Amino acid sequence: MSVIKIFDTTLRDGEQAPGFSMNLSEKLKIARQLEILGVDVIEAGFAVSSPGDFESVQAIANTIKNCKVASLCRAVQKDIDASYEALKGAAAPRIHTFIATSPLHMEYKLKMPPEKVLERIDEMVRYAKSLISDVEFSAEDATRTPHDFLAKAVGAAIRAGATVVNIPDTVGYTTPQEMFEMIDYLVKNVPGIEKVDISTHCHDDLGMSVANSLEAVRAGATQIECTINGIGERAGNAALEEVVMALHTRKPYFGVSCNIDTTQLYRSSHLLATITGTHIPSNKAIVGKNAFAHESGIHQHGVLANRLTYEIMTPQSIGLPTNTMVLGKHSGKHAFEDRLKELGYKLTTDELEAAFTEFKALCDKKKEVTDFDIEALVEHKSVAVNEHFRLERFVVNSGNTINSTAIVKLVDNEGAIHEKVALGHGPVDAAYKAIEQIAGMPLELNDYQISSVSDGEDALGEVAVKVKSGDRSVRGRGLSTDVIESSILAFINAINKLKG
Repeated sequence: MSVIKIFDTTLRDGEQAPGFSMNLSEKLKIARQLEILGVDVIEAGFAVSSPGDFESVQAIANTIKNCKVASLCRAVQKDIDASYEALKGAAAPRIHTFIATSPLHMEYKLKMPPEKVLERIDEMVRYAKSLISDVEFSAEDATRTPHDFLAKAVGAAIRAGATVVNIPDTVGYTTPQEMFEMIDYLVKNVPGIEKVDISTHCHDDLGMSVANSLEAVRAGATQIECTINGIGERAGNAALEEVVMALHTRKPYFGVSCNIDTTQLYRSSHLLATITGTHIPSNKAIVGKNAFAHESGIHQHGVLANRLTYEIMTPQSIGLPTNTMVLGKHSGKHAFEDRLKELGYKLTTDELEAAFTEFKALCDKKKEVTDFDIEALVEHKSVAVNEHFRLERFVVNSGNTINSTAIVKLVDNEGAIHEKVALGHGPVDAAYKAIEQIAGMPLELNDYQISSVSDGEDALGEVAVKVKSGDRSVRGRGLSTDVIESSILAFINAINKLKG
């Protein structure tokens, strides 16, 4: 049975989408989880695009040892040079270079005739190959490229030394049948293609990215490019967890396997959601809250009789625990640590102590602490941010007949106490104005989102904010059973990120 390689581009295509930017610490955390998950390739970024991206690619390349690390670059020498420099420390580096091949892109974006595009492919793939042995070539907008010209482009890349040829559905335009026909045509008409990996990178603009990726596999593709939770440009990419579980659940149909540890899918998905502050829809396939939930009496009866009546996968197969033991204020550290292990966390002694302290504090506010609460506590504590300010206390006074007032006291990293009072249009606005005075820097709130990470009247409220200062924009997160406190903690978290 052949093995399909999984190429994860969460940290490149996914991270460059609006609302999903991450700092270096967060990117490294995702990269380490992807390594544990068992992806074959991590696309760490677009090294030439910015100093920050170069630093991220370099740091990930120097950290990850058990899978390949790739950097994207245009078919331009300076881009390839930047990728090479960033990847020098990688155990298994890959240069991923691309150029558009569709008539539309060649005429209006590249302003190059087809013959010049073929020359550029030959020249730049050969140059990349002279630096690193593993070179991937992508024909941007391949699915809107005539088959015969695409075959010429792919053939040129293979002759120049490419080890992987990628056929992207860049704008999510194609259909499963068309994708099958395109890959099948290349397999039958490009000399030497059997010696390289055929990859596919499908976008979800028409909601068919996973189906298109799977049809490419049926036609002969040996690598799928995807992202955790399907994040990415516009409507996103093929979702890794959906692609993997389709191959896993329907293995006799597809006749292939992959190297992914499926029990890490849930952990990977929720880690990304926590870091980016973007929640997973309840009905999201594989990892959504309702994916293994049954409310209908008919469904409940069927599942109790035989789970296969309404479940084609087990929750355990994706790493979702089913233990119903309730954790509360009378629980001890051993029970708490056991639940953390079930959820896939391995904490140091100090991290466990800090998490347990937070857990006990939460137990005094909630009747029942759920797995979602525990995950939120651990993830919010584990993202490294320099704590320039921490919340000491706050008092707000608000009502529909008075102006809201907030008194906020913060402690800085040298132990000095700062306290300010401010008026605002509501308690959160008043608190933010007081904090802005303490921070001593101009701050612009661009986005504010509040949601519940668990159920019940005493649910934990998570606030995600996007704050801009000058030309920098960051996301902050806060977690508490008090939504005002969550809001304040999120704003302070953003300020701490801005101050570095």
